[in-house]
Amino acid sequence: MSGWTLAVARDDLARTTLSSEPVPSDASLADGEALLRVDLVGMTANNVTYAVLGDAMRYWQFFPRSADLGLVPLWGFASVVASAVPGVEAGQRVYGYLPPASHLVVRPVRVDGTGFRDGSPHRASLPSPYNAYRLTTGDPVYRADQEDLLVLFRPLFFTSFMLADRFLDNDCYGASTLLLSSASSKTAYAAAFELRGRGPRLIGLTSPGNVAFTESLGCYDRVVPYSGIATLDVEPAAYLDLSGASATRAAVRARFGSLLVRDVAVGLTSQVPNALAAGEVFFAPDQIRKRSADWGRDGLDQRFADAWHRFAGVVRDWVDVETGEGPEALRAAWLDVLAGRTPPRVGRVIRL
Repeated sequence: MSGWTLAVARDDLARTTLSSEPVPSDASLADGEALLRVDLVGMTANNVTYAVLGDAMRYWQFFPRSADLGLVPLWGFASVVASAVPGVEAGQRVYGYLPPASHLVVRPVRVDGTGFRDGSPHRASLPSPYNAYRLTTGDPVYRADQEDLLVLFRPLFFTSFMLADRFLDNDCYGASTLLLSSASSKTAYAAAFELRGRGPRLIGLTSPGNVAFTESLGCYDRVVPYSGIATLDVEPAAYLDLSGASATRAAVRARFGSLLVRDVAVGLTSQVPNALAAGEVFFAPDQIRKRSADWGRDGLDQRFADAWHRFAGVVRDWVDVETGEGPEALRAAWLDVLAGRTPPRVGRVIRL
């Protein structure tokens, strides 16, 4: 039986290699291993972030390939096709972090009714939220009719949910206004959805061509093209940078000066690492750890599930899902998202 893997050149993300790979047989699995077949994944600017920061944030280490080639992590659903682990059974379906490949061998640990974690040695020192695989039967977030939304938005929404929580937990650091760059991006408007009406004014910064779409979402109190930053009222403000564009950061700093109380790098859509230029970097697992201690893991899961269902109730009207099939469709989706050819209203989903 033949599988496949789609790798990218780590020094040129537009150069891809699609190769045939042998699929482990049931008999070849070692004790403690399980074989997953990748079924459904999403492709967003978030995946580009993983690749751009692959070395700095160790994203290449989740599914190691070689010094020259990397496997861009994806979020999606997979089916257990073989298992040598008690409690992990063929036919179960899980949601989690997956490679751009037909199959993945994992070493399930901490197996319970909600799922398991991959205990493979090479993932032991990596952030634990990325090692969790949730059973669809034990997941309060899961709805069968929302799978396309889940592969597109769930990882982004978790970041957005924790980002909003971080600011609300700190009274928004005294800011009267929150500025979000790349405001048309899914992570930005999901954060705005969570923050709307809970304190500061929300101003979305975006390119001129995306102003109308961003305004149509209703998440922001005001939407301004990047060229309009100099017209904003000067008051205590926090900048949530999801674009990584140095010119935008410079314009925000020039306008708000000492009244810019926070400058936080959240992600990037312009493929320019922004961590060094920002005042601080938001890393969702840090806030997850804090809230797991505050609320317990079950409490965090339930709060997230409640927030997700509120968001899912409206976001379907904000996105046009385009579904492709097979590894070539995955490659095409990667190249389109990498090059910025995917409009903000379009969500790319691939069945494999």
